[in-house]
Parts: sequence; C-alpha cells; structure tokens
Amino acid sequence: MEHGRRATLKDVAAASGVSRATVSFVLNDTPNQTISEATRARVLQAVQDLGYKPHGIAKALREGTSRIVVLQIDSGLDGNHSRSYLRGLDQELTEHDHLLVVRHGPAGEESARRVLNAINPRAVLIFGEPYRNGRVVEDEGDARDGPAAHVALQIAYLAENGHREIALAVPEATPPSAARRWFAQVAAGELGLPPLRDLVVPRPRDAGTAAIAAFRAANPSVTAIAAHDDDVALRALTALHDLGVDVPDECAVIGFDDTEYGALFTPALTTVHIDAEAHGRHAARAILGLNPAAPGTAPARVIPRQTV
Repeated sequence: MEHGRRATLKDVAAASGVSRATVSFVLNDTPNQTISEATRARVLQAVQDLGYKPHGIAKALREGTSRIVVLQIDSGLDGNHSRSYLRGLDQELTEHDHLLVVRHGPAGEESARRVLNAINPRAVLIFGEPYRNGRVVEDEGDARDGPAAHVALQIAYLAENGHREIALAVPEATPPSAARRWFAQVAAGELGLPPLRDLVVPRPRDAGTAAIAAFRAANPSVTAIAAHDDDVALRALTALHDLGVDVPDECAVIGFDDTEYGALFTPALTTVHIDAEAHGRHAARAILGLNPAAPGTAPARVIPRQTV
C-alpha cells in the first residue's frame, strides 16, 4: 500500500488472503456466514496492522437512520455564520462516524417528506432556525453569544462612532426580520439611543435606490444604516453611490456576517464577523445524545473597514 494512503477494504482482503466479501462479512459480523475463527482472526489482524477504518459514507448509507443527518439551508445564505456552522457540524458528526447531507433551497413539506422516505435520516435540521429565534448554545439569555449579542455589537459600534439616529435595513418584512428588529431595538434602548428607523431595501438596483432616496428624504437626521446582512448593506451602499451620498461622511453603513464580498467593494464594507463552528458542534452532539461539552464559542467581532 502506498505511504500515506488510507487503507481500503481491498487492501485488507489482500493482506489477509480472502475476498472483499469475506472481509465485509467479518467486519459487519454478518449472520448466517460460515467463517472459521482462523480466517476471522487473520482479517481482524490485517485491519489492525493496516489501520483500516470503514468508509463513513458507505457505513451511513448502510445503516440509514443511525448515521445520516440532513441539514436544510437556504441557498442564499453565504456568510461566516453558515460556513463555520457547517464546518463544526460536519467535523463533529464525522468524528462520531456520521454523515452530513446538506440540501440547498426552500424546505417545503413535500420536499422534506421525500428526503425522510428516501434516506431515513437520524435528524433533519433547518439552518439558522435556533439563531433566528434567539436560542443560543448554552442559554437563551446568554449575553456573550447568539443573535442578541451579535446585533448589540453592530449597534454599539455605530454608537461608539458618534451615531445616534440609526436605520435598520432589512431585505423584506419577514418573521426573521421581525426578530432581528426586536433584538436591535433592545440594543438601542440599552445604549440610550432613540428607536431605530425601519428601512426595507428591495431588489433590483433601481428599486433599492428609490427606497433609500425616499427614506433619506423622510428621515434626514439618520446618519447610519445597520444592515440585516452584508447583502443588504451592499445594496444600500450601491444606492447611496447612485444618489451621490458620501459614505461614511454623510451616511455610515455596517454589514453583518462578513460574506467577504464587502472587502471587494469601494468603499470596503465594515461588518460583523460571526464564527459559529462551536454552534455546529453543539448541534451535532445534541443530535447524537452526547454530553454537550464542545469548544467554547468564538465571540463575534467587528471588521472595521471604510464605511463607518
């Protein structure tokens, strides 16, 4: 076997002088198979000598419900929160010999039923559902981590830079936006700021520019925009550019979740970076019924660039 290459079932069969089917029967302790103790011992010794480990995907597909976890994620979610969550969830599941299957797109009832019928997973997760609802890893009231703390960090950064009249920009009026608005208003109140102004920034570009123009005309005292995510922040920056508004001197903008596209924009977008790897690991351990102990969460942080 080549140095550094992972041992395969074929390698074990060759080393023990039996067929791959026999190796599989031994490893799976398949009933109704007549295999001598000498052969069984030879196969197990080859497994130990070669450091063979069953392929996780194959094992998951064989065992179905005990080895597969499905994560449903909106195809439009692409930030450090989702990427780090996926990384933590996948790593923790892999360490416990489980397989993560990720489905992108809308999670309709019929679609979910087909998944359950086809692969009988151990669990189906909806990405971001606990986060949007304000539930965090250890405690719903945890002030160090989770949506309330992350939104508070965003609003506080604007306040620290002298902004009092702030708009909260969202893509549309949806339940997640309502939850986000509540967290932001609580943060503003705790900082002694006036209530945040509501701002919906729609697509396409012309509609977004028109919305920003109308908002600024109706709210001339607003000097900063806290965006629902980096996508909305970039829509706002584009609209402000089209309107000839100087950023950040006339209007500051801060994003959320650092998709990294903001760093390519001019001016480069100030944003909040969220690392949710530990969240993913905690979710995996909860699914597997394990002690929730896992690496502590990394605190969110502001990435200062040029728009605040």
